[in-house]
Amino acid sequence: MGSFGDRVSGNRPRRSRGWRWPGRLPRPARTPEPEQSPSDDELHEQVARLLARELGVAEGSDDLPTPVTPARIAAWMTENDFSYFVDNDGDLGGLWRGRLFYFFLFGEHSEILQVRGQWHREVAIERLADVLDVCNEWNADRIWPKAYVRVRDNGRVHVVAEVATDLEHGVTDAQLSQMLFCGLSTSNMFFDALDEHYPDPAGVAP
Repeated sequence: MGSFGDRVSGNRPRRSRGWRWPGRLPRPARTPEPEQSPSDDELHEQVARLLARELGVAEGSDDLPTPVTPARIAAWMTENDFSYFVDNDGDLGGLWRGRLFYFFLFGEHSEILQVRGQWHREVAIERLADVLDVCNEWNADRIWPKAYVRVRDNGRVHVVAEVATDLEHGVTDAQLSQMLFCGLSTSNMFFDALDEHYPDPAGVAP
């Protein structure tokens, strides 16, 4: 039997230098998966990020563009405390500064918004050439509104102003409000110019 000194001095079997603890077997190398092409949505997002980086990020809107409808136009009028009516054809109309305005939707999908106003004064047929010159001058110098005349069966001349916008891809509430105000304000500017040009009764021959 070994002595106490043998036990203290650690006379124990030493590990062979060539012996190693058993380890895990090496894992087989993974075969790389083929790269998948990005989807259309991912490509669109990448292009949007690129444009945002190059051109700057536009401020987001709380609402999304949706088709314009008579109900939305009527809601805009109510929100702005404007009085309006609906005629027998279902068209919306109203008076602004004594001038009659209509709000039409044209096109295959009712995507074209037109704000059309009529001057509250009639023009004598004898002044037709002069009032046409006024309209042409306005159209040459300004984008809005388009000014023109209509000759009625009774020979009286009515002066009309209109602003039309193609809203095929829809419009937000803020954009719709801007377009409606644009149609009303620019048309009234033209009618104010007519009032200055014809201080005398325009319905009387010169």
